[in-house]
Amino acid sequence: MKLLVTGGAGFIGSNFVSYVLANTDDEVVVLDKLTYAGRRENLAAHEGDPRFSFIHGAIEDRETVDRAIAGCDAIVNFAAESHVDRSIDEPDAFIQTDIFGTQVLLEASRAVDLPRYLQISTDEVYGSIDEGTFTEESPIDPSSPYSASKAGGDLLVQAYHRTYGTPALITRASNNYGPFHYPEKLIPLCILNAFAGDKLPVYGDGMQVRNWLYVEDHCSGIYTALTRGEVGEVYNIGGPDECPNIDVVKRIVELTGCDESLIEFVTDRPGHDVRYSLSSEKIRGLGWQAQTSFDEGLERTVQWYRDNEAWWSPIRSGDYLEYYKRQYGHALNT
Repeated sequence: MKLLVTGGAGFIGSNFVSYVLANTDDEVVVLDKLTYAGRRENLAAHEGDPRFSFIHGAIEDRETVDRAIAGCDAIVNFAAESHVDRSIDEPDAFIQTDIFGTQVLLEASRAVDLPRYLQISTDEVYGSIDEGTFTEESPIDPSSPYSASKAGGDLLVQAYHRTYGTPALITRASNNYGPFHYPEKLIPLCILNAFAGDKLPVYGDGMQVRNWLYVEDHCSGIYTALTRGEVGEVYNIGGPDECPNIDVVKRIVELTGCDESLIEFVTDRPGHDVRYSLSSEKIRGLGWQAQTSFDEGLERTVQWYRDNEAWWSPIRSGDYLEYYKRQYGHALNT
């Protein structure tokens, strides 16, 4: 196949590009507008590969999308604004990319009778669950502007399938972690802060439970859904382990050798979901299985950041420092 991977310079998108090029004979066209979290450096290993090409542009731009989609067999749409905290402060960009951008992609797909469209979504569209596990039949109940914008994109995908027969499907994954993760999210933020001797901020009491999924396992699940899934269907991709945030941070303390006194409990964010939990039974029926335990994946992730200071050092400057100070009320060590 020839795949158009939108948002392919971001965290999960770039890992998916690497997975496809390493494990299949497919060609990959990446379309990315290179916002703060989308970086060409994430794709540096593929420059010069004849099966890889890159187009700089936004999914909201129909002319650019039409150029990128030419000759492709499928779209895998990772392009999204994805940080809950930023969505609370500036929701407009999330609506523009996650909803309007999705609609542009769907229209472009329909115009060329694209054989397959895969929307990459999130477990956060389901909201919080105190007991049990979300299945694909669970109702959508988003809590933040981010999860609401992703839910809106999902509903558009389902509507295009039902109204126009668009051969589309959706995957919804639990919280990812691994290489190339921009350090505004819990795990990479705390790893880099631990390296620098900075405080490790934990929202509220830290007892929010997440169903952690190593990014490479997520990528294999996406490709499974793309190639074996049924159009019109939703497939949950959940990690093998559930863990409270405070336990994650304490494990990072152990792996980095920093002092536990660096853990700092900060004011909880508005509408913070208490627990996510996904059933992956449906996609396991297609032959997928997570291969990486949380302990193993977190150890590999810490080591990756330890080995790749040249990747993350430029991030911990400039705009990121200003964002961090606004978010947490104090500056980082530099």
